[in-house]
Amino acid sequence: MLTRRVELARLRRMAVTALGRYPLAEGRLIFISHGENTTFRHIGADGTSHLVRVHRPSRHGRGVDSAAAVDSELAWLRALREDTDLLVPEPLAARDGASAVAVTEAGETRLCSVLRWMDGRIHEASPRPVHLHRLGAAMASLHDQADAWTPPDGFTRIHWDHEAFFGNVMVYGRTPAAECWTLLPPELRARFREVGARLADLIPGARDSGLIHADLHLGNALFRRGAVKLIDFDDCGTGPRSYELAVALWELRGRPDYPAFRQALLSGYRARRDIDATHLDDFIALRQVAFDLWYTGMAQVNPAFSVRLDGVHQWSLDVLDLVEAG
Repeated sequence: MLTRRVELARLRRMAVTALGRYPLAEGRLIFISHGENTTFRHIGADGTSHLVRVHRPSRHGRGVDSAAAVDSELAWLRALREDTDLLVPEPLAARDGASAVAVTEAGETRLCSVLRWMDGRIHEASPRPVHLHRLGAAMASLHDQADAWTPPDGFTRIHWDHEAFFGNVMVYGRTPAAECWTLLPPELRARFREVGARLADLIPGARDSGLIHADLHLGNALFRRGAVKLIDFDDCGTGPRSYELAVALWELRGRPDYPAFRQALLSGYRARRDIDATHLDDFIALRQVAFDLWYTGMAQVNPAFSVRLDGVHQWSLDVLDLVEAG
């Protein structure tokens, strides 16, 4: 396994190579994060700013065409910008018109894509009900557009069905989902299987399913001057809309003021679109399962994740206790 320093240097070279194929001014490249994708901020000498993503292979599931998946995400972003007033990232095309470019470094090929930078404040650590209300309204608009939109031929995104959550569809880090299950502590694995049994009918039976962001928590929402901007569509795909709402509430579930956040999100959403929230806690449990499996896989390849893994497992048990207690 490459050391973190060596791997980041290699991914940075990929980003620099990719930038040479985009119509951008010379500038500085600043590292942001190294998770599922590795991201950088490019600040041009002309004052422009862009997000550069180096995509991880197999990010969208085993056997999925990564190029088609990334192109499809960017196609939805362009459609959202054309069809709605939602503030979402603007994809930048390469000089040859491609949505994303392939770069090879040290024998590995990865896709890279570029989005215009979006400014705003993240309130993940300082949430207020008004933030959830605005996020709920934006979600409803997102789902309205998705229902009215006809995706282009070849549109390829994750199907967030029961098999994607509980089977061996996904690859987390470089670890297949089935192997992530074997790495869980036995008690936690048994509790997660119980969640899977409860969701076996709820996921396919959801009355409202369709294209969703699938990771729209407060860490992926920027707030500025009363507006909310939605970022990081990397997990987008088809799934239950109740899961979309659960993702927004999941990290807040253990707070004493959780009822106010829940009400704010639902009122913002329902001002534009109806939703059945009867099984919202079950979908919060589902989100915790998905997060823990992802974190477990990432911990096998990223030391920053591995040192926190035991704490994440305990948090999962705590969240499941909360939702099962009602």
